[in-house]
Amino acid sequence: MLTNNQNVLKWVDEMVALCKPDKVEWIDGSEAQLKALRDEAIATGEMEALNEEKLPGCLLHRTKPNDVARVEGRTFICSRKEEDAGPTNNWCDPKEMYAKLTPMYDGVMKGRTMYVIPYSMGPIGSPLAKVGVELTDSIYVVLNMDIMTRMGAQAFENLGDTSNDFVRGLHSKADVDPENRYIVQFPEDNTIWSINSAYGGNVLLGKKCFALRIASYQGKNEGWMAEHMLILGLENPQGEVTYITAAFPSACGKTNLAMLVPPEIYRKQGYKVWTVGDDIAWLKPGEDGRLYAINPENGFFGVAPGTNEKSNPNALASTKKNTIFTNVAHNLDDNTVWWEGLDKNPPENAIDWMGRPWNGKTSTEKGAHPNSRFTAPAENCPCISPEFNTPKGVPISAMIFGGRRAKTAPLVYQSFDWKHGVFVGSTMASETTAAATGAVGVVRRDPMAMLPFCGYHMGDYFAHWLEMGEKLGDKAPKIFNVNWFRTDDEGHFIWPGFGDNMRVLMWIVARCKGEVDANVTPLGYEPKPEDINIEGLDDITLDTVKGLLDVDVDLWKEEVAGIKEFYAKFGDKLPAELNNQLAALEDRLNKA
Repeated sequence: MLTNNQNVLKWVDEMVALCKPDKVEWIDGSEAQLKALRDEAIATGEMEALNEEKLPGCLLHRTKPNDVARVEGRTFICSRKEEDAGPTNNWCDPKEMYAKLTPMYDGVMKGRTMYVIPYSMGPIGSPLAKVGVELTDSIYVVLNMDIMTRMGAQAFENLGDTSNDFVRGLHSKADVDPENRYIVQFPEDNTIWSINSAYGGNVLLGKKCFALRIASYQGKNEGWMAEHMLILGLENPQGEVTYITAAFPSACGKTNLAMLVPPEIYRKQGYKVWTVGDDIAWLKPGEDGRLYAINPENGFFGVAPGTNEKSNPNALASTKKNTIFTNVAHNLDDNTVWWEGLDKNPPENAIDWMGRPWNGKTSTEKGAHPNSRFTAPAENCPCISPEFNTPKGVPISAMIFGGRRAKTAPLVYQSFDWKHGVFVGSTMASETTAAATGAVGVVRRDPMAMLPFCGYHMGDYFAHWLEMGEKLGDKAPKIFNVNWFRTDDEGHFIWPGFGDNMRVLMWIVARCKGEVDANVTPLGYEPKPEDINIEGLDDITLDTVKGLLDVDVDLWKEEVAGIKEFYAKFGDKLPAELNNQLAALEDRLNKA
């Protein structure tokens, strides 16, 4: 036993009685214990050891072809009242869901070992950190949780011997049966149950399940925020660091922005970008009244395809040691890994993500699954922030929302104030790409990039944002919207993106410091075109920037109609302030 906390011990005993494992192993996080588990996983073929010289400490894992992504249709928020889950979540009565799942867990671990994983979301000792305990029959889960969280005996330090404030996670891969796959959150019980999956997003219960769905509910009740946001620090040549969070729907370059490499003109002057987090931020007002953020995670669970030396050299560097690769191609010639978009030299002698012989030069099928993953320790990242483990978190000056819009949203604008910023975040949208669905250019609303991850009614979530603004007052971060994805008439992106997005961040920082003026538009404050630094960009002129900042009033009137339709979903739970903001936007557009 690693704890004397009776709340933990009693619950573990109940779950052992239910699942009936042959053996129970408490995970203390020691290297000796982890090595034994790695050796066992390699011996059984569950995982494969990779080239120790090229990829030291790295492992390869494959999931079943029916189990390769998060399953939103099988993900439930089981609040006691249906209205508390809201229209954007799948709901089931908790009593009904427990009654349905309990027989599935009955004896599910016979012949297996149950691993008891204590873990901390956030730095040990941080007032913003929270404790979870995950019970699982999967070594893959133990080894991934070691990378993604602060796992082991130390996690119980924050909990103490009497507290009951820990998240209870029960996972069994069972038969990996998609028909009986459930990922269920019980927010009022601080409980997560996951069964019949072995894919990271469904089984690493500290990740989206706890760090967003459960934590967003906790944050509403306790006066803080759990957000689907990256955290980065931008350091100027004088050594001052400005911290920014940003929320984007998937496929909008979140990890790339979090690990941005400054363009040469800024590097030469001594500017640096520091990564605090690439996916999730927990935000709480500090003693000075400002909003402080921690990254509750300890690693990166990144999508492999498309990650390369050009798109994200820091993410690629993070995967070079002690990383677990899932569903990528296995290069047999040198026992390394490969995925689409890594380089232009696919291996000829390889095994694909489904375990079949694969020749990358001749095959028409992909070697890696499009959602194949790497789980990499944050400490591997060359630009990891020196403040990564600081218990109080980092003070946030700006929050950015963004999506993929071909013609509508300008390159960047700032909200008029916090309330207007909440409106901007609540109407966030992205247009579907060919990769996502058959229909291209369909507008999908994803408020604050939290649509699949909000653990309660989204109308109440917007109200919580508005309340936080009142609490923070004039110390609230400034709110911005960006769009790197404007296209020309041929469909080509106009803005270069990637590292050059720092040019936009520089304007955002200048606005936070009151160093630069702005133009007032119907949408918000926009840069004066000459205030976006385009030095060294061959294809971008001042006129290009003017075009990127252009507001098409007719398109925005269509946008208003789309927002009204979206808002109607939330009924009388939608805060009146957001309808007021929508009316004000419509009025400004009519006058423009």
